Amino acid sequence: MTRTLIIENGQKPTEEQLKEVEEAKKSPINFDEDCEELSPAMMKAFKSAVVQRNRRKKA
Repeated sequence: MTRTLIIENGQKPTEEQLKEVEEAKKSPINFDEDCEELSPAMMKAFKSAVVQRNRRKKA
């Protein structure tokens, strides 16, 4: 399950939110047919796309 929280600039997360993050870090990642693990080549392409996207955002 994915849970999204929006924290505004200057706002600090609550103790409950920090606990949730710590628990989530301990959980394994479960891949399935809808979200398969990326191959090393696909991971490299994904990272490259992220770098390019971030460059455009800064411009």
